[in-house]
Amino acid sequence: MPRQDTTPTTAAGAAPAAARPGPPDTPGAAGPGATPRTTSAPRVGRRAEGRWGWLFVSPMVIVLGLFLVLPILMALWVSLLHWDGQSNPFNGQTEFVGLDNYRALLTRDGLDRTLFATALRNNLYYVLLTVPLQTILALALALVVNQRMLRGRGVLRTAFFFPSVTSSIAVSTIFLFLFQGSGAVNTVLSWVGVKGPNWFNDPRGVLSLLLGGVGLVDTGHPSGVLADHSFMGLSWFEWLSGPSVAMCTIILLAVWTTSGTFMLIFLAALQDIPRELEEAAAIEGVNRRQLLRHVTLPALRPVLFLVLTLGLIATWQVFDQVYVMSQGAPGNTTLTPAFLSYSSAFGDADYGQGAAIAFILLALILVMTALQRLALRERAPRFRRSR
Repeated sequence: MPRQDTTPTTAAGAAPAAARPGPPDTPGAAGPGATPRTTSAPRVGRRAEGRWGWLFVSPMVIVLGLFLVLPILMALWVSLLHWDGQSNPFNGQTEFVGLDNYRALLTRDGLDRTLFATALRNNLYYVLLTVPLQTILALALALVVNQRMLRGRGVLRTAFFFPSVTSSIAVSTIFLFLFQGSGAVNTVLSWVGVKGPNWFNDPRGVLSLLLGGVGLVDTGHPSGVLADHSFMGLSWFEWLSGPSVAMCTIILLAVWTTSGTFMLIFLAALQDIPRELEEAAAIEGVNRRQLLRHVTLPALRPVLFLVLTLGLIATWQVFDQVYVMSQGAPGNTTLTPAFLSYSSAFGDADYGQGAAIAFILLALILVMTALQRLALRERAPRFRRSR
């Protein structure tokens, strides 16, 4: 039986164009199987979309401009004036001093530079101790409460987070009672035969006490290179004496009150790590320390950068604890740039110098954050060439 041709034909009896082999593709021409090019959206539509976008975000832009950008610019102008706060700084009658407020703090010998250097030294030790301690403690607490077999995880999370939501003024007041000369801390130390110091009235540096205890430095009369050289009005011995006993108390307060917040951040990141990674590591025979080093910490790198950045910014802006607990005493060993800016403006009626301190502190925070980002950036692995 002859095979019938089932190919449909046109009115002329010829096969349709889709069934016939077409001409070969030429360079630059669309072939038979080429997909049609998608045309871009018209510019008129994009412009309309952009206008609607600006319309929707305009309320927030206006709010940020009025209450954030404009006050910063006004404060920058005030930092160039000698203003006592009693007149209008924008009517041209206030004395314009240019960068004189910045020179008095950074380059010119005098009490202003000495106080500012003392505040920087105190805050530097505060940052160097508080940020690592609160980060390590927060990560440790997060690892503890993240265990699946742990009972009462919710209660522990609440207990660890509770100091972070308590008023800093209330916590500072409680610490004043705990660390006073006859307070609970010294009472507990006396039970083990240790005589506690008068915490908030001891201006001695911790490092100088340790070095003096082993006989390396005479804390009462330092000599040599440490006493002969100075920077910004402070001798090297004063720079390297470490935080005072009173500042160490404030550091303990900061670590105790901030670790709970960072614990929640680490906990959210830990719960986002896939279980397959931990199971695969367990199959390979990896112990807990190796799992933490090679699996957990690399997965927490972005969150670690966030926690360190938030901690760095907060510690350079410490104010309320100093205001309640010491106000710079004893001997300006708890003085910080934020409190010095406040006391210069509202205490000494020198708003220009107070604004200048605030902008120097802002520049310092930006530089520290940039350096931290550079140190914690992800580096591409380097491959060695085989010879």
